[in-house]
Amino acid sequence: MAAGHETEKFESINVMGEPLECCSQAPMTGFYREGACDTCEQDVGSHTVCVEVTGEFLDYSRFKGNDLSTPIPEFGFPGLQAGDRWCLCAARWLEAHNDGMAPRVFLMRTHKRALETIPYELLKAYAADLN
Repeated sequence: MAAGHETEKFESINVMGEPLECCSQAPMTGFYREGACDTCEQDVGSHTVCVEVTGEFLDYSRFKGNDLSTPIPEFGFPGLQAGDRWCLCAARWLEAHNDGMAPRVFLMRTHKRALETIPYELLKAYAADLN
């Protein structure tokens, strides 16, 4: 378990009710920085929505005060580029949706806790991994 994360992880189940799949290991993402959008009670931001970021979304996020594209080497953060997958906070994704800027979502990689903030049908409308 990552340092400072004493709370036990919630069950690794996605919004489809199946085992949660890895979101990204390059760049490494997730509350625990283990690649999956796993979460726990300490994850107050609910970093549970696996998205594929776009240049437009990265600009939007920077405008909203969360610069995800600038590297922060001291925290091991390489900065995101269009096409990267990332575990996004559920409330930020919903805010982006309301502003017409939400990125596509990988349902099999999105933790079921995201459903506490975002209705399933809304996530499904942005699904990148449904045939």
